[in-house]
Amino acid sequence: MIELCGIAIRARPKAPMEALDRVLVTPERGVEGDFRGKPGKRQVTVLSRESWNRACAELGEELPWMTRRANLFISGLEFTAAHVGSTLRFGGLVLQVTRETDPCERMDRARPGLRAALHPDWRGGVCCRVLSGGEIVLGQRGALFSPGL
Repeated sequence: MIELCGIAIRARPKAPMEALDRVLVTPERGVEGDFRGKPGKRQVTVLSRESWNRACAELGEELPWMTRRANLFISGLEFTAAHVGSTLRFGGLVLQVTRETDPCERMDRARPGLRAALHPDWRGGVCCRVLSGGEIVLGQRGALFSPGL
């Protein structure tokens, strides 16, 4: 079972992340209030707690998950290339995994070495497209469905 452990948005590029307890996610606007919500393959970004913890362990330092600048922080799943095309479902919200989120140079500005620690094994998370919208809340349980199921 997958659990939603964090929700965050940023109003514009390079803006600080803002943590939320609940939010509406739609195919038209992505995560409500986030600047990157236009329809496409990178509408919503999702980070795995397990992968984030592995990256932090490699650095020898616990960092807040919002350092990664992802929209959703989940536990119970570590992403791989095999997840492309799969859907994450939280109530009525359905997100399709489209690709790996590539860690950028901003990660090294936040913590030297973070970009390299996020690079292996899809630790930086995934990009998703919103297939069906819905409101999500912290602590909500979800599931992953493989293509064709």
